[in-house]
Amino acid sequence: EGKVAEGPGENLFIVKDGKLITTPLGNILLGITRDAVMQIAKDEGIEVEETTIGLEDVYNADEAFYTGTAAEVTPIASLDDNQIGEAPGPITSRLKEIFDSTVKGENPKYSHWLTYVE
Repeated sequence: EGKVAEGPGENLFIVKDGKLITTPLGNILLGITRDAVMQIAKDEGIEVEETTIGLEDVYNADEAFYTGTAAEVTPIASLDDNQIGEAPGPITSRLKEIFDSTVKGENPKYSHWLTYVE
């Protein structure tokens, strides 16, 4: 359909005008990390929108990043030799910081997401 769905095994997010945008569920990977980042964003007062994303939307994004089990939160600097805003930008950096502290067990707010192995 000419839309961008996801990356190579990761969910795609873009940031435009302070809003976090991602592809809706349907033909994308169901992502635990995707869900976590969306919840963190909402908790931080960042508007989250699930909508179709075109290639031009990615090219014109202020920020872009992937999420996934291996990728965690990975900034995207360019696509098809087109620079994408800041990499990492302030929203990506903030979400990555909170996510990283959560998976390291340093963020009590989301400790219920963790399962500790001894």
